[in-house]
Amino acid sequence: MINFSNSEGFGSFFDGFPGLIQQATESLAKSCSKDGALDPQSLDQQQVASYELALAYAEYRAAKVAWESYNSPATQMQQALCGIYIATAVQSIKARLEPLSPVFGIEQSDFDRFFCGGELRSAMQACLAPAHLAEVGREVIQLQGEVGQVDIDDDKGMMQTAFRKLAADIIEPRAESIHRQDLTVPEEILQPLREMGVFGISVPQQYGGTAPDADADNLSMIVVTEALSEASLAAAGSLITRPEILARALLSGGTQEQKSRWLPQVASGEKLCGIAITEPDYGSDVAGLSLKASPVPGGWLLNGAKSWCTFAGKAQLLFVIARTDTDRSLGHRGLSAFLVEKPGTDEHEFCFEQESGGRLTGSSIPTIGYRGMHSYDLVFEDYFVPEANLIGGAEGQGRGFYLAMAGLTGGRIQTAARASGVMRAALKAAVRYSQDRKVFGAHLGDYQLTQAKLARMAAQVAVSRCFAYSVGALLDSGEGQMEASLVKLFACRSAEWITREALQIHGGMGYAEETAVSRYFVDARVLSIFEGAEETLALKVIARQLLQDALDNGERHS
Repeated sequence: MINFSNSEGFGSFFDGFPGLIQQATESLAKSCSKDGALDPQSLDQQQVASYELALAYAEYRAAKVAWESYNSPATQMQQALCGIYIATAVQSIKARLEPLSPVFGIEQSDFDRFFCGGELRSAMQACLAPAHLAEVGREVIQLQGEVGQVDIDDDKGMMQTAFRKLAADIIEPRAESIHRQDLTVPEEILQPLREMGVFGISVPQQYGGTAPDADADNLSMIVVTEALSEASLAAAGSLITRPEILARALLSGGTQEQKSRWLPQVASGEKLCGIAITEPDYGSDVAGLSLKASPVPGGWLLNGAKSWCTFAGKAQLLFVIARTDTDRSLGHRGLSAFLVEKPGTDEHEFCFEQESGGRLTGSSIPTIGYRGMHSYDLVFEDYFVPEANLIGGAEGQGRGFYLAMAGLTGGRIQTAARASGVMRAALKAAVRYSQDRKVFGAHLGDYQLTQAKLARMAAQVAVSRCFAYSVGALLDSGEGQMEASLVKLFACRSAEWITREALQIHGGMGYAEETAVSRYFVDARVLSIFEGAEETLALKVIARQLLQDALDNGERHS
C-alpha cells in the first residue's frame, strides 16, 4: 500500500481549510443578519447555502478525525482507508462550495488556488488511483470487512465482545422473521437484554443503572448500540434510544422523587419506554406542538394527537411533550414534559380506557423498514396524568422543550452508533457475496470495480466509526454538543450510501427480501429522518450555530 507520510498535500488542506470555511461562514452570516443578529427571514432565503455549508463542515470534521487517525499509531490498512476518505471528502467539499462561492464571498482565483494546488492534487490522485483502490479492496476482502480501528479500553473491549456474541446468538437468527412478518420485538430478545443491563446504560448506578454517578458514559452506549445494530437496527439496536432520551430528560430536570421512582424501573427494563414528541402537523418543529395538557384536580388531562411514536405499543411508560400554556405565542416556552403510564401490548392497534373515562388509542404506521418496534399514531382523549408525573413538578412547567433537547442530544450520538452498526453489517454482507458470487467466470471480488467499491465503502465505515467514538469521548468530557449533531448528520448519510452500494453489489439478489442486505437498505433510510431530520439538523442546528459563532467572533474583533 502507498505510504503518504511524506505527502504535504493533505496537511496543507487541513492547515488552510479552517480559514476558508471561516470566510464562507462570515460572509453568509452577514447576509443572514440584521442589526447584528440572525434574521429568520434572511436565513430562509439562504437555505441552500446553509445546507451545503453544514454538510461540507460535517465532511470536513470527519476528514479531520481521519487525518488525526492517520497520523496516530495506526495499521497500514487504517492509514490507507483514512487517506481514501480524506481524498473523497475533499472532492465532495469542493463540489458543495464551488457553485456557491459568490454567496460565500470567495473569489474563484482563491478557490482554485486552495483546491487545485499541485500537492493536494497529487495526494488525492495517489489515494484514489484505481490500482490503489483495488489493492485496498482486496485487503478488505481478506479482512472480511472487519475495518475501522478504534481504541477502547479493556472494559469496553470485553463489553463489545459480549454484546457482539449476544447479537450473533440471539438477535441475528430472529431478525429476518421480525422484519418480514412485521412482528413486535419478542421477549426472547428483550429478556436477555434486560439481564445484560442494556436499558440502564444511560442511568447512573445510584438509580440502578450502569453509568457512573458523576460522569456520562457515552462510549459504553456507543459500543453496545453498534454491536446490537449490526444484528438488527429495529429488533435490538434502537431499544436503547428511548430509555436514554427519557433518562437524560429526567436527570436534567426531574425532581429527586421522580428520579428515585422511575429511573430504577427504566434501568431494569421493567418499564419499557416510548417517546411522544412529534405531531401530525409538526415534525422537527418542536416549538409548534399543540397536544394540550389541561390542569384538573390532582393532575392533568391530555387531549390531542401524536405521531411516529416508536415502540409506543409495547411501552408501558411514555415521555410526552404537551402544551400546558394556552398562549400559543409562547412557542416552546409553553411546553411541559410528562411521564404517561399505559399497559404494554404486542398488537398493532390498541385502545386503553381509564376508569375516569380517559382514553388512549394507538395505530401502528406501516413502513418499508425499521420493523419490529413499530411507530404509532396516538390519540389522547381526556387522558388523566397524575400531578406527580409532570417532570420537574410545578417548576417543570414550560421546560418541556429543554428537557426534550437534553434527551435528544444523546439520541443523536446514539443514532450515529446505530448507523455504524448497520454499515458494518452491510459491508460484511457485500464482502461475503463478492466471494460467493461468480459472473463471467470469476468471483465478483476479483474485479477491479468491485474492489474499488469495497475500498471506498470500508473507508467510509472506518472514518464514521472513528468520528462516532471521538464524539462520544467529547461528550463524556462535558463537551461535543455541536459534534453530536455533526456526526449524526454524517453517519446517517454514510449508512444510506453504504447499504445502497452493498445492495448493488448483490445485484438482483440484493432486491430480494430473502437477503439481509435488503433489510439493511430500508432500515438505513430512516436514520436521516428520525432524531432530527437531516434538513432540520443542517439548517436549524449546525448552520445556525456556525453562523451565530461567526457573528459573535465578528463582534469580539470589531
